[in-house]
Amino acid sequence: MNLAPNPASRFRSSASRAAILSLFLFLIACATKPTELSSGDRPARIREIMQDGPSIVVLGIAQDGGVPQAGNFDDARWDDLSLQRSVVSLGIIDPRSGKRWMIDATPDFRRQLLTLQRVAHGAARPVVDGIFLTHAHMGHYTGLMFLGHESIGAKSVPTYAMPKMAEFLRTNGPWSQLVAYKNIELLPLTAGSPVELAPDLHVTPFLVPHRQEFSEVVGFRIAGPSRSALWLPDIDSWREWDAMGTRLEDAIASVDIAYLDGTFFANGEIPGRDMSGFPHPFISHTIERLAPLPASQRAKVRFIHFNHTNPALAPNSAARRAIEAAGMRVAEEGEIEALFSSRETGRAVRAGQ
Repeated sequence: MNLAPNPASRFRSSASRAAILSLFLFLIACATKPTELSSGDRPARIREIMQDGPSIVVLGIAQDGGVPQAGNFDDARWDDLSLQRSVVSLGIIDPRSGKRWMIDATPDFRRQLLTLQRVAHGAARPVVDGIFLTHAHMGHYTGLMFLGHESIGAKSVPTYAMPKMAEFLRTNGPWSQLVAYKNIELLPLTAGSPVELAPDLHVTPFLVPHRQEFSEVVGFRIAGPSRSALWLPDIDSWREWDAMGTRLEDAIASVDIAYLDGTFFANGEIPGRDMSGFPHPFISHTIERLAPLPASQRAKVRFIHFNHTNPALAPNSAARRAIEAAGMRVAEEGEIEALFSSRETGRAVRAGQ
């Protein structure tokens, strides 16, 4: 038997190792969160969308505490970045003016601000051209702290807020310091009155029933040149919204994409607790309510604001399959939607894919 090394065999072995290494690196890249990808990794179709007109980008889909949550030490997601989710936030981009805005300033503001800047290919300053606040729960405004002199030291960032929300920031430290130091400039919101970002790009707040310990609670309708989106991360129940004069079905019919409160999937997902009184509609109830709608209407629905216990966060879960079987889906961090007519219309493009 000839035991001398065969050069061809060594070459094949090296080639095999190289192929395995390439596959391994590819799998790692696929598992990376879209928000962590460099701008150079985005394909031409995303650059094309970003150049042609206004778009929105999902910056986070988690409930205020994020996924995983603090103190949940045995959650396996701590050791897998691909399973971690940022607190719910939306970016708005208008490449025609080079401007970009955020809905809510979350505890994950630093990473989300970076993502928005990279997706928009924007200038470094101002860091953001405006922030729209939904309400005064911890996941939706506390990221404003990064605009202060201990961090960015921003100058007069337009911060749109309802009257009670603005008063809360103006009269309570440390937020009042942001106002006093002119890191932020508080601008008034009025329910039903659009804020013009461009002649064909508007953001309109609408009131929703939800815990109002410190401020009003609003969602937003973002209307572009030819497409629009609903952003509604927090609501107590659809029935209470009905009582206020707004039906969920009508709200969905008025837009092209509807991002809806999906905090919990169903009663029982938190062991040992009766969740029937929790101030969020279960996804299972939303699915049931919207079942009579045409498939084209149900396809607009994308759930956001997931509690860390929500089984729908897992792609292969029964909860996720139930959502998809109902013709709806879970929003993805990094997904981009054009607010104008294009060949990409009707399909989200995910940053980094």
